[in-house]
Amino acid sequence: MSMNLQWYPGHMTKARRAMEESIKLVDLIVEIRDARVPYSSANPDLAGLGRGKKRILVLNKADLADPRETDRWTEHFRNQEIIPLAMDARKRGDCTDILRLLDRLAAEKKEKDLKRGIKNRPARLMIAGIPNVGKSTLINSLAGRASAKTGDRPGVTRGLQWIRLNASLELLDTPGILWPRFEDESVGLKLALMGAIREEVLPAEELALEGMKLLKERYPLALTDKYGLSEEYAPAWLTELASSQGLLQKGGEPDTLRAAGRFLDDLKKGRLGRVTLESPAPGEE
Repeated sequence: MSMNLQWYPGHMTKARRAMEESIKLVDLIVEIRDARVPYSSANPDLAGLGRGKKRILVLNKADLADPRETDRWTEHFRNQEIIPLAMDARKRGDCTDILRLLDRLAAEKKEKDLKRGIKNRPARLMIAGIPNVGKSTLINSLAGRASAKTGDRPGVTRGLQWIRLNASLELLDTPGILWPRFEDESVGLKLALMGAIREEVLPAEELALEGMKLLKERYPLALTDKYGLSEEYAPAWLTELASSQGLLQKGGEPDTLRAAGRFLDDLKKGRLGRVTLESPAPGEE
């Protein structure tokens, strides 16, 4: 499998610079990852950029992930002194949970401030992560219950909007965008399968077969239960899938391209069950 990953270093450098500037202004960083790929959806620069800041790690889309694996990942992050929170950013109740946690951290910060003689400064937070993991959804969910934006204020970089969440919390109204690092091809593959990067990294049929292979290793019965596919991995799986789902071309030939699309969509939307494509390994962040 050779992946043709198209990235735009220029616009990544620009985003990273903007991120560095923004991080200087905040006290708390909420990093969002996809609960189905908590390792692959990380940005390795964030730990360095946010050194010394309190970091909450949201494992978003937890409703689509394997709950046992999510428990393993949250335990793994706790051991690294990162505060993990598995949630679905579209759910009201989950946003209440994160607000509660943020309020607690803001109260701790306020106490430290008071000891240093600083009064009434709200804690500032930003929401960061790679594209398509739900940063804007979370910003909108939190901001939806907040009062209007506070706009430009003296001492705050012009053009940056702050949203007052409550008396003790302000949220930077731009998601901090960073890119994943593709040191190994499986990272790009998993992100493409979860829809975090455009699928064009591989032809759809090749991507679907790689996804089926991975799913077979981790959830041996998922494909058999959903599509009745033969137990053993075979390149003919897409042909089998097309036939069993009635996806045929004009002459009655199985349409493997449509079968690939069907599988990729079912995987992303959770129709193959709640799956997580990687498990924590010791020493990983």
